[in-house]
Amino acid sequence: MSNSKQYWVYHERQEALLCGQHALNNLVQQNAFSAGSLAEIASQLDAMELNYMAANNEGGTSSKDYLKRVAEGSGNVDESGNFSIEVLRSALLSRFNLELPNIRQEGVKDKMEVTQLGGFICNRSAHWFAIRKINDRFYNLNSTLEKPEVISHFKLAAEMQALQDAGYSVFCVLDALPAPCSSERMMDLGLPQYWWKEDDLMSGKTNAMTRADDPWKNVGGGRRLDGKARSGGNDKPVSEMSEEEMLQMAMAASLEKPSEKDHSYELTNEPAEGAPGAVKIQFRLPDGTRAVRRFLGSDHVGVIYAFVADKCSKQSIELRAGFPPKDIAQKKEATIAESSLASEMIHGRYV
Repeated sequence: MSNSKQYWVYHERQEALLCGQHALNNLVQQNAFSAGSLAEIASQLDAMELNYMAANNEGGTSSKDYLKRVAEGSGNVDESGNFSIEVLRSALLSRFNLELPNIRQEGVKDKMEVTQLGGFICNRSAHWFAIRKINDRFYNLNSTLEKPEVISHFKLAAEMQALQDAGYSVFCVLDALPAPCSSERMMDLGLPQYWWKEDDLMSGKTNAMTRADDPWKNVGGGRRLDGKARSGGNDKPVSEMSEEEMLQMAMAASLEKPSEKDHSYELTNEPAEGAPGAVKIQFRLPDGTRAVRRFLGSDHVGVIYAFVADKCSKQSIELRAGFPPKDIAQKKEATIAESSLASEMIHGRYV
């Protein structure tokens, strides 16, 4: 069943009610979708639905149905960040050209056996989770689980039926999903804390940090997250610090004099479509125009600022991302992958 190649399994854990985002990312095995980019899709779908109602309902924007729809708010994302199936479908189609039909849809089961499908998205009561085939094994990647759980080929069909009997809607991917991670470079497409080494999962190990070069290895070793020596004498690991100790460490770091290193960033060449480690970012620029540009996940966030500055005649700008949008200026020295900005919609304004 398995070959000698080493695989890693990407398993994002639950944050707030963003299970739809995590389900998509776990399905494609990379940090491809952010809450902000999905919220942008939800907004676009809401606008399309309202435009359709205005054009087709008697009374247009004054019709009862239209006014009721406006009063109800978004039909594609709620205030807690739970997204509709249409948002997930649109995101998957626009980014990877993959459709997400219901497994009960006519003709779907006729195309192939359930074990021949590459992945599934399951939903019930506003909770989404993914099941994905990796190295010929199926993994339950529910973001509420502590770690990925293997589902045998023998039990998969029964598991799918049990989910549907329990009230779940099951959606499937008929075409090929992005290749699973089999190299260190491919791991740059995801967040480091969510990668599991397949061999460790199969042998029952519980340590989720499996990258050869642990990005957190210097924490607590007399070094800061950026690799520089800590100014204080507290060498206690961050995981063992109290909130007060962590606050004091953050304040001390903020008071340190900046190094003489030049923190300006040059705009790097845009990587080719499909290049390893390439990510795509959408922009709403300060002048109201939109742009889409590819970067490497290993590029510093400062390169994003260089791109926007180049578009805006070097004027002072503020960039915000996320849901709700937050200023990303403090992330300039972090990489795009570390800052979860891949596939993000970044909003700019002049300051």
